[in-house]
Amino acid sequence: MTSDELAAVCPVTGQPDLYVATIEYRPEALCLESKSLKLYLVRFRDEPHFCEALAVRIRDDVAEALELSVDKVKVTLRQKARGGISITATS
Repeated sequence: MTSDELAAVCPVTGQPDLYVATIEYRPEALCLESKSLKLYLVRFRDEPHFCEALAVRIRDDVAEALELSVDKVKVTLRQKARGGISITATS
């Protein structure tokens, strides 16, 4: 699943960071519902997070919701360029 609905606040500058989030997993008993995922991602909009920590947080939350171990979920956040630098974090 891929979404560009993810934003968070940079803890250092207070500026908004915009992301493209890609979540990969192999469904077992449960699956992510797209509307629920969108609502989950939007809630980070006003919270301060570093890209790397946010990738881990989302991976852990998705794994818990799907009752999977964290090694079965991969989350990649691609931060849209700000100041000429883009960041990609995978957890």
